[in-house]
Amino acid sequence: MTEAAPEMQETMNQTDDSKSSLEEIKHPLEHTWSFWMFTNEKRTWEDNLVKLTTFSTVEDYWCLYHHMKVPSELALGQDYAIFKNNIRPMWEDAANIKGGRWLISFDKKRNINMDNIWLFVILLLIGENFEHSHVISGAVVNVRVKSKIGVWISDLRNKAAIMEIGQKLKDQLGIHGRINFHKHNSTDNLYTI
Repeated sequence: MTEAAPEMQETMNQTDDSKSSLEEIKHPLEHTWSFWMFTNEKRTWEDNLVKLTTFSTVEDYWCLYHHMKVPSELALGQDYAIFKNNIRPMWEDAANIKGGRWLISFDKKRNINMDNIWLFVILLLIGENFEHSHVISGAVVNVRVKSKIGVWISDLRNKAAIMEIGQKLKDQLGIHGRINFHKHNSTDNLYTI
């Protein structure tokens, strides 16, 4: 076997270099996000909540997505949560304590539509697709007999932001029924769209 001519060898090296640099290009997100899971196995609520990973690029999110179960495959009582980094998916977190959440409810646990809506909610959040994305903390999917997805808002004082987010959720997700906004630690509806 003969060696490649020097010009050909240089071209092959340049091709290898450009190929490796293309593989290294990642698309950064506006924020770093953390993915959490709640499994009701331990005595305290906080012990059941585990941060699984953190990501800050589009490619890292899709890698995560392709290795996780969809919500309808989780056991009853389990939750997924995706929150901006350094915000825990709990009402008591400083970023959430003065906030609330939009709730999207489902009739049953095993719901393919829930899986699709969860995916689209995540894409809306990490893609910063809301005019008021700065007041969004994250989202939670609760797998129950009647499952729900909540989009968490950090501040109740900005009604215009809350309503814009709720309306955009309905429009972008194709939800024909009503969705309700609750203050954290309350089951009373503050707003309904």
